[in-house]
Amino acid sequence: MSPSDVVWNQLIAAVHSSGRKAALAITGGGSGAIGELLRVPGGSRLLIEAQVPYDTQALERFLGFAPAQASSAETAIAMARTARARAAALVPADAELVGLGATAALVSDRPRRGEHRFHIACATAAGIAHCTGVMAKGRRDRGAEENLVSRAIVLFLARGCGVAAPSPGGLLDTDEAYAETEGETASTIDRLLSGAHDRVTVQPDGQVMLSAPSPAVVLPGSFNPLHVGHTTLARVAEDFRQVPASFEISVTNVDKPPLAGETVRRRLVQFAWKAPVELTRAPTFLEKSRLFPRATFVIGADTAERLVAARYYGDDEARMHAALEEIATAGASFLVAVRLDRQGRIVALKDIRVPRRYIDLFTEIPEHRFRSDISSTEIRARAPTVAP
Repeated sequence: MSPSDVVWNQLIAAVHSSGRKAALAITGGGSGAIGELLRVPGGSRLLIEAQVPYDTQALERFLGFAPAQASSAETAIAMARTARARAAALVPADAELVGLGATAALVSDRPRRGEHRFHIACATAAGIAHCTGVMAKGRRDRGAEENLVSRAIVLFLARGCGVAAPSPGGLLDTDEAYAETEGETASTIDRLLSGAHDRVTVQPDGQVMLSAPSPAVVLPGSFNPLHVGHTTLARVAEDFRQVPASFEISVTNVDKPPLAGETVRRRLVQFAWKAPVELTRAPTFLEKSRLFPRATFVIGADTAERLVAARYYGDDEARMHAALEEIATAGASFLVAVRLDRQGRIVALKDIRVPRRYIDLFTEIPEHRFRSDISSTEIRARAPTVAP
């Protein structure tokens, strides 16, 4: 074994001993990184799983959406987030998790018009870091490019695990391009969970914002999991109001414990490159209307029924009227979709006894425009591995 091999193996052993738990997802090139990690004893202390979603459909299935471009920083970041979310469902909640995503465009059996490049991203509790390398065409054969990218993945993973390691850029020649960037830190979400913020906006590309413009249409829910009924209802609401819709998840609940950070992040993965999500500490519509004045909230008839029933206000009718009055004063309103009740009957807005004073707060979405009998509860019952 050469001295360089000894140093390399020592680096990998240090990653194994870092105390981190890692999940990898690699496509397009660089899968040799998995072998590099497992060639050194102790890999079970580090590696939770490693996936190679190489086919287009496999990558779409892994991410839950079709990326605009397979080999891009955005796809690597989405892969890293998905890998970390999957890992969170498999290990204890206090584990230090690292999700790594890597995608590459390398020498092929057909001429490649674009650059030969790799994109690697690491998702940790501190946030997202990613790097991009561009290799000179014709300088290396496929095997050499594969080896370079595999080693770059190991180096970037080491740094994500808190191990001092050389930059992957050192694997490239001086005339080749390399760049590293760090994204918005996940601590913004942690500060929301701790009560330091009341609202955080997560854009489809994962950017986290504290003062984004207030959305005009909001579809609240737990989205455990997000399903086609939710996304279809959002499109229908957009047609009704002719403005884009945002989803909203409250991290606090009236009668349940607050959501854990990893649970929030797992649910956010579902919206990557699909729609913005408002994370709030507003479990009731009164509190939501304070955060999003003049917004239209998209709800089911079952939720509308609870909004106008005194029993949901501690049997205090005056408290119910005060809440509805404040919601109306804030300029908020509701689009109401039909729902099936527990007896299998269709319940619509017209079936609900709305106090006359507040009738104008509610607009019905006709059944012919939208009806979905899908329930997240039923999906979880059929697939018990869905994370809570």
